[in-house]
Amino acid sequence: MSTSPTATASPNAPQLRRTLTLWHLIIYGIIVVQPVAPMPSFGVITQEARGHAVTCILIAMVAMLLTAFSYGRMARAYPSAGSAYTYVGRELHPALGYVTGWSMTMDYILNPLICTIWCSKAAGNILHDVPYAAWVVLFASLFTGMNLLGVKTNARVNAALAAGMGVVIIIVLAAAFRFILHSTDHSLAAFTRPFYDPATFAPPAVLHGTSIAVLTYIGFDGISTLSEEAENPRKNILYATVLVCLITGVLASIEVYAAQLVWPSHQFPDVDTAYVHVAGRIGGLALFHLVNITLLVANIGSGMGAQLAAARLLYGMGRDNAIPKSFFGVVEGKHGIPRNNVLFVGALALAGAFALSYERGAELLNFGAFIAFMGVNAAAFFHYYLRAEEKRLRNLFPPVLGFCICLVIWMNFSWQAKIAGAVWLFLGIVYGAYKTGGFRKKTISFDVPE
Repeated sequence: MSTSPTATASPNAPQLRRTLTLWHLIIYGIIVVQPVAPMPSFGVITQEARGHAVTCILIAMVAMLLTAFSYGRMARAYPSAGSAYTYVGRELHPALGYVTGWSMTMDYILNPLICTIWCSKAAGNILHDVPYAAWVVLFASLFTGMNLLGVKTNARVNAALAAGMGVVIIIVLAAAFRFILHSTDHSLAAFTRPFYDPATFAPPAVLHGTSIAVLTYIGFDGISTLSEEAENPRKNILYATVLVCLITGVLASIEVYAAQLVWPSHQFPDVDTAYVHVAGRIGGLALFHLVNITLLVANIGSGMGAQLAAARLLYGMGRDNAIPKSFFGVVEGKHGIPRNNVLFVGALALAGAFALSYERGAELLNFGAFIAFMGVNAAAFFHYYLRAEEKRLRNLFPPVLGFCICLVIWMNFSWQAKIAGAVWLFLGIVYGAYKTGGFRKKTISFDVPE
């Protein structure tokens, strides 16, 4: 759901250098998505899908692989920094590109919110006597304060954190394997139940769980924004995007499958931090706290980064006077941070953490993301099939199938998420129509400035 700067540079201005290989792009994508991506939402997915979390992860992977293929192909068509709203706006219509960008704005704003919720729940696992409300205030203030000070992690720190998460995953899987080896039920039914349990399986429940499971893959599209810095972007962006989704899906499926074998029930002491309790069952208090702290650190990093990304997105819109420039288009001089926007997003995260559950926040985030995913699939269909001189089936089926699967998943969001998302879209369309004279003038930009 990432966007990228597209400002026009003068001929003598410094240009982005093409130094990123296919391996660099894959590592970048894995770091953005995070190796522990399915763990925070594991409990919610399992509960909503009635124990079929691994099935949800795999269905979501199919949808994301097809969508990743469309992202990669659109990056080939437009080998410059860009993203979903750029592709949709150029291929379909600027107004549809605007709707896509407006939907993505909701994702940016909600990301720090769900990180605040999850961090507060995880911290409560460490200090039980501190109320949830106090943790919410603490983490919302922490994310906001660190961003106001201009604190940010560099690529090496992020890579080190991802490597550390990889080590924790290996420890968890090893402990899970030992636990399963010494368990009493080694029947075929026990090992196939995470994929299909005839006692609880229901397509609507699985599809609803899938609508949340997609959160596991969110961020893979950010690879497309590196087109101007990648070697051979017409090929490597496509390969990297698809491979990151595939690697994420396989790793996530293994993590979730092991957890479901260890904890066959879909009832947990705390649904939002369910994976932490699974770790406690297989490794005792030590592994409980190791996984809890690992996921807490991961979500703190995500929350800080997401809040700054949201602030920069709002700044880009304010700078272009798409939203009030006097508030959103201002940069604080000392730290070079859009301070008003950081405070604004922080206030929304603080209020939202009391008004929304982690599940509902994740659904709303995915609601907007899926509009972007469907838009990119549609753009790929228009560019490579409808407008192509030669109609080839390989250019027809992937984007159409990707669009249809995404549409089915999108339609299985909860009614609360649909209503809230529809209200957001309605407000965006009304506002966009007002600012552009019925979309007859230049549409609003959704670039994220550096």
